[in-house]
Amino acid sequence: MEQATTVLAFDLGASSGRALIGRLTGSDLGERRLEVEEIHRFPNVAVQVGRHLHWDILRLLQEMKHALRKAFQLGYKPVTFGVDTWGVDFGLLDANGELLGNPYHYRDPHTEGLIEEIEARFGRGELFRQGGLQFMPFNTVYQLYAMKKAASPKLEAARTLLLTPDLLVYLLTGKRVCEFSMATTTQLLHPDTRKWNTALMKELGIPEEMFLGPVYPGTRIGPLSEEVCEELAIPAVEAVAVATHDTESAVAAIPAAAEPFVYLVCGTWSLVGTELDQPLLTEEAMELEFSNEGGVGGKYQLLKNIMGLWILQECRREWEEQGMAFSFGELAVMAEQEEPFRYLINPDDLRFFGPSNMTEKVRSYCRETGQPVPESAAEVARCIMDSLALKYRNALEQIEKLTGKHYGGMHMVGGGIQNKLLCGLTANAIGRPVWAGPVEASAIGNMLAQFMALGECANLEEARQLSAASFPVEIYEPADTDVWNEAYARFKQLLQADLN
Repeated sequence: MEQATTVLAFDLGASSGRALIGRLTGSDLGERRLEVEEIHRFPNVAVQVGRHLHWDILRLLQEMKHALRKAFQLGYKPVTFGVDTWGVDFGLLDANGELLGNPYHYRDPHTEGLIEEIEARFGRGELFRQGGLQFMPFNTVYQLYAMKKAASPKLEAARTLLLTPDLLVYLLTGKRVCEFSMATTTQLLHPDTRKWNTALMKELGIPEEMFLGPVYPGTRIGPLSEEVCEELAIPAVEAVAVATHDTESAVAAIPAAAEPFVYLVCGTWSLVGTELDQPLLTEEAMELEFSNEGGVGGKYQLLKNIMGLWILQECRREWEEQGMAFSFGELAVMAEQEEPFRYLINPDDLRFFGPSNMTEKVRSYCRETGQPVPESAAEVARCIMDSLALKYRNALEQIEKLTGKHYGGMHMVGGGIQNKLLCGLTANAIGRPVWAGPVEASAIGNMLAQFMALGECANLEEARQLSAASFPVEIYEPADTDVWNEAYARFKQLLQADLN
């Protein structure tokens, strides 16, 4: 029975990766619980080569192999595994199935200016109707067009494109698939037809034959290759196509008892969204910069991508290099003592997208907008957290405008909810309860898709019931509503000034 109810989830983020074991306990639906244990953690460090930034994909593969071996050494017997990662990035295979170099990192600057160029050719509205995504410079379509413009030999030699999690599965199993949720991050999949936009590919000179037809989360892919099993001395664990985009895996784990619901997946990026049966491709959704991304059960997520805790992470890295090593917990305690709303930024100002000099970028934004300038680490941290909470309120109001629905509160999941100050500030900002949990949402959603493939969960609703029964949720009630309303009015003025 242990073998039938034990799975392995690989959850890879932009700075680190983890391998986690998931085990079902209990036999009846109402008594079952999911137990999760992290068995391996490893860094994910981007590598600068000349002018380009790359992922060290083979190092990630080696760490995943180590975790597979370790799972069996610890006495676990996972029958399946799944991989979720960040979106948009990809590897290219040649005619022999060999990888053509290390994939580009989504923060590589080679896509600069391409959004405007492609919009000028095809029209912003038409691109949104055909791709359904917020116009972000790292979307796969812009990366591929950048390679085409640079006459990349890799693109010329490519026969198969595999998005990052599918590439890692291929390197372990030899099986090539394209999972649906990740395919929707490319801006090359028609949201309505759920088929590749071959007409746009032809117009941009992107080889359409590289793309595989998408498969849905819960699809069983195949076992580890004989070579991997022999190398690691382990049985042939089967790969499952989970919601391979980590955001969509996290959404699958949200313990929402009622529909509709709104959520915040909080980590390096912040994703505020709601789940729909069909994509919303209106002009208003485009103008408000929302995306339509596919999820478990064929659902679509109407969501906004917000810069998120990346800004604070980069500031913390800078402070550490200067000899001031703060934990995120320490920064939250320090920030809580500071005066609120004294400094505010628009987290989505493009200056915050790239790495380096992040504290100066925060200060320059405040300076340019006529505000006091934060100097200490505590002041900068408070500025970032207040601003994020207010940005979440702005996104929530936009979702309500687009859907015509009212949401009684917000579900927060992901590693960012360990920042209790940010959770409390978010409740205050939106003036509604925040339900925070689970922390390991992406890995849990990854496991739930595997259990669906194994027949342990009948559908997404049952999977979410299992999540709700297995993991605690902390409730944050709003306070100081009038003060936050005043701050929000000032924050909206900043956003409007940025638009102008």
